[in-house]
Amino acid sequence: MKKNRPYRIILSGGGTGGHIFPAIAIANELRALDPSVEILFVGASGKMEMDKVPRAGYKIIGLPVSAFHRRLSVKNLMFPFRLLVSMIKAAKLIREFKPDLVIGTGGFASGPVLRVAARKSISTLIQEQNSFPGITNRLLSQKVSRICVAYPGMDRYFPSEKIVLTGNPVRTDLRIPENRIHEARTWFNINSDLPVILIFGGSQGARTINHSLFSHIDKLAHSPVEILWQAGTPFFNTAKGAADACGTGNIRVLEFIHEMNFAYALASLVVCRSGAITLSELALLGKPAILIPLHSAAENHQSKNARAYVDAGAAMLITDTEAPDQLVDNMLALINDKARLTSMSNQMIRFAKPNAVNEIAKQAFNLLTHNS
Repeated sequence: MKKNRPYRIILSGGGTGGHIFPAIAIANELRALDPSVEILFVGASGKMEMDKVPRAGYKIIGLPVSAFHRRLSVKNLMFPFRLLVSMIKAAKLIREFKPDLVIGTGGFASGPVLRVAARKSISTLIQEQNSFPGITNRLLSQKVSRICVAYPGMDRYFPSEKIVLTGNPVRTDLRIPENRIHEARTWFNINSDLPVILIFGGSQGARTINHSLFSHIDKLAHSPVEILWQAGTPFFNTAKGAADACGTGNIRVLEFIHEMNFAYALASLVVCRSGAITLSELALLGKPAILIPLHSAAENHQSKNARAYVDAGAAMLITDTEAPDQLVDNMLALINDKARLTSMSNQMIRFAKPNAVNEIAKQAFNLLTHNS
């Protein structure tokens, strides 16, 4: 307790699931360690966190901040104005909520809140998921109190005295017991005992992955396999129409998978991008994977994230360029190679850091008690 009241913590980050879900995982662990803690999320108005965070049971307030586009864009003309308004609103939020700690998990939404908090000498912590940090966290690293990272060697980007190697926070509800596998099959209406391939490319889908599947959908439809395909909103109708037209019923196209614990539980193989949080989830669950790094990611960090897993034999890597011709054939070959899938699973588990979220929460409380 501080000043005869519960601790108050702001969590900020968003724009993508890779920033949102770690923040939710941290919030859940903070509450598990101290049920009295008061938590407020701050995100970017109109982004996916404004839906995902309330679903997780937390209040969220949106800022009008937006990304600065690296390529020339008229949208950048509004960036200074939106940033100024967001800074003013962040200052008002901090003045009214009176947080004891502000935690940022990356994304442009976290910048204004962390910057205001640091100026007011409020304890601050950032959690960096990637081997190459985002620009927001790099800019803030000199100002914040502590930096939790998932990869060694991050003193290339951050002050070494602030770094704690914790691993990435992963949602603890992703792992379900064996007695709920039947429930997962019922949820997705899978009645066969065929192996399941889970395919996703982030909350909005991935163009390369979607088009690679679409181009070979007849081959998938007539193969002895069940497909769970998160196509994302932009491609959903096209993908579902093509799958339904095949008439085989083994390809289930979903706009978004909220029940990722069920989907992971059923999957014998996962096909996905190589974002840091996704890799941490795969490691925790021991899921073999075909990784297709996003080639446009800053400093090619998704390929760097994936390299250790591929070198250890835990995953296969296919580039965006190779995917249209190679993805489906490699999926179907691998799903039938049970010995290799088992070996990949065993190697994947070696990368797991199941206590990461607890370590991050402990670092947060350490800052709180140190400054009480």
